[in-house]
Amino acid sequence: MAYIVKPLITEKMNAISEKSNRFGFIVRPEANKLQIKAEVEALYNVTVVDVNTMRYDGKNKSRYTKAGLIKGRTNAFKKAIVTVKEGDTIDFYSNI
Repeated sequence: MAYIVKPLITEKMNAISEKSNRFGFIVRPEANKLQIKAEVEALYNVTVVDVNTMRYDGKNKSRYTKAGLIKGRTNAFKKAIVTVKEGDTIDFYSNI
């Protein structure tokens, strides 16, 4: 079962990656740190030193349209920040 949904590629995450060798991923909510570590090591051939996780609630959103006010909610998700060993790196742009 794949626990990693997608890599997190934002300006803030790129700055953290360049500075402190940490990479972000959106992961499944039921994934634990050991499962995330094992999957990152298998997919990217790196040595994982540390995994930090955080859960995010979905936000309420509303917008005005011709049909009136539409209310909705964004999805909840879990984010993992993975620290890899000094000298290792993950290149998300290699297969584009």
